[in-house]
Amino acid sequence: MIGSIFSFVAKALTKIAKVTHLTYNEINIIVYYLIIPMSWCVMLDIIIHIPIFTSLWSILWIYIFWTKRKFFSQWCDVVFSLSQEFLFSFKKIGWDYFKASVIICVLIPIIFYAILIMMLI
Repeated sequence: MIGSIFSFVAKALTKIAKVTHLTYNEINIIVYYLIIPMSWCVMLDIIIHIPIFTSLWSILWIYIFWTKRKFFSQWCDVVFSLSQEFLFSFKKIGWDYFKASVIICVLIPIIFYAILIMMLI
């Protein structure tokens, strides 16, 4: 099950990378560090009726894009590598890279979405 979920997500990110002419690492960082957190910010702003989180996240990413614009791909490679190291660190508790990836990058975001959606209802 873990392998199937990991494979599905990796294939989806690979397809998105091909369609957008970006690298896998760039898409991975954009999805997991920009799009998913931005969607949480939007939901939180709706919940609290103040557009603070979305504004702050947008400012942060405008700054990142502006300062890294000439070497964004290389920056994404570094951040992706650090993310991999983080996921490999879960070996201490018995999780391999695939299990850590699915739990941290799929299961936890789904739980966050579920909580935020319940707060919106």
